[in-house]
Amino acid sequence: MKVLVTGAAGFIGYHVALKLLERGDTVVGVDNLNDYYDVSLKEARLASIQASANAANFKFIKLDLAEQVATAKLFEQEQPSRVIHLAAQAGVRYSLQNPHAYISSNLVGFTNVLEACKAIQAQHLVYASSSSVYGGNTKMPFSESDNVDHPLSLYAATKKANELMAHTYSHLYRLPTTGLRFFTVYGPWGRPDMSPFLFADAILNEKPIQIFNHGDMMRDFTYIDDIVEGVIRVLDKPAVPDSSFDASALNPSASHAPYRVFNIGNSQPEKLMDFISLLEDAIGKEAQKEFLPMQAGDVKATYADTSALENWVGFRPATSLQNGINDFVGWYRDYYKL
Repeated sequence: MKVLVTGAAGFIGYHVALKLLERGDTVVGVDNLNDYYDVSLKEARLASIQASANAANFKFIKLDLAEQVATAKLFEQEQPSRVIHLAAQAGVRYSLQNPHAYISSNLVGFTNVLEACKAIQAQHLVYASSSSVYGGNTKMPFSESDNVDHPLSLYAATKKANELMAHTYSHLYRLPTTGLRFFTVYGPWGRPDMSPFLFADAILNEKPIQIFNHGDMMRDFTYIDDIVEGVIRVLDKPAVPDSSFDASALNPSASHAPYRVFNIGNSQPEKLMDFISLLEDAIGKEAQKEFLPMQAGDVKATYADTSALENWVGFRPATSLQNGINDFVGWYRDYYKL
């Protein structure tokens, strides 16, 4: 089938596009190639796709999804069967400095994607949400049935808004939508603004790494291959109304509409200091450590309950942190010739 993947030059979008091409799908990749981080890395990801064995089935279009007319025209021309929407302004801390970027990309852009999917009657819209929607929740592990009305950053608020917006379109127009709450994704071709990349760069260049909350943090690190597997399995099983939905006892994870939300995480939260230790072992060099207070908008711990995903598509992420870090460091050294 033809699948439109937004954010195709991004970390997750790149890997998803490759996997779709590998299995024989036609992929239309969309990205605005903004400079939130190194554009050359995004261009290198695209070059890797275009050099792959199935590149003939890939088309790339540079487009800002906040442009309403251009987005509608693209969907009308391409008529994708299904859509994977991964384009977004990412990053929790950056949302404190540049909030308008999140409104433009994560709210306006998402509205345009919803409208375009409605117009072409797309079979299924799968979109990226985030573990950040759990905000101030302290009950572990995080479940899709938990209330998520206390975001701690504008980024988290926009992702929660995306879920609400998607539900509205699923209800009004019977558009099947599935939101995926990603938990700390890492691996080869990762994002330079995330801790694995930042720490590896600092360690290899003998610079101090910044460790927030004095190291007292836990993250449910999830390897990229597990994320991709989850995304594609969900894509292949469009959302349907939940037969157990009860309007008198509302559950955030259930709906009368063709709407679903799932966690995708490793369900194995790791202490930040243990993560750093594994990274040091893989690199073969000890990090210079600078301990700092908790940053505004950040959370102390994340931990995914993935039972709903497993029940829906029969998949549960399982890549160990050690194996994942070794793969990431191997790619990093090769890419940067270190």
